[in-house]
Amino acid sequence: MHVIVAGCGRVGSGLATQLVADGHSVAVIDKKATAFRRLGDIDVERIDGLAFDRRTLVRAGIERAGAFAAVTSGDNSNILAARIARDNFQIPNVVARIYDPARASIYARLGIATVATVAWTTDQVLRRLLARRVSDWTDQSGSLSLFEQLIPLSWCGRRLSDLPEDEGWQIVAVSRAGVAHLVRDDMVGQEGDVLHVMVQSAGLSALDARLTATESTARS
Repeated sequence: MHVIVAGCGRVGSGLATQLVADGHSVAVIDKKATAFRRLGDIDVERIDGLAFDRRTLVRAGIERAGAFAAVTSGDNSNILAARIARDNFQIPNVVARIYDPARASIYARLGIATVATVAWTTDQVLRRLLARRVSDWTDQSGSLSLFEQLIPLSWCGRRLSDLPEDEGWQIVAVSRAGVAHLVRDDMVGQEGDVLHVMVQSAGLSALDARLTATESTARS
């Protein structure tokens, strides 16, 4: 598959290197020709120009591309390039890197896959710093999310399939000793398990209330 990467910073050059290693043909666009030095000697097309300029995109092979990644340093440039690739050239797989989390959610609702780097980094730090439960994935409508949750001690020894699933949330998988497993009917919770919980937006408060009540019971 031919893939176009707009932006040759650390992310763009890393993407290009991995894509070439996976056997794809790659064209990299950047407005600064000096940025291509990050690519070393890998076999990619180097296109100097603006990622949202149609002539630049044609030079990069947009008409035969199967995927497009906009990872320049500018939110506006990324989203504009992504929309042109999707709407004008009907590229099936398009993703844009966005620094502003508020913008990312708006563009996601427009059907453009986005990666909000600031929000992702913040969530990852909080997850490890405070053992905080943060969303691993949210669908574009914002109505369904996947969370990680360290199993409460009071749930250990219980069959996970017996835990309530009618409050807008459901345990779908468990990571145990670094290995993820789909939940089976006979699976019993163990201390140290990390639960992967699918939650509807309306069910998040129910999950929080259940965990709070569980912690209170455990303390008493």
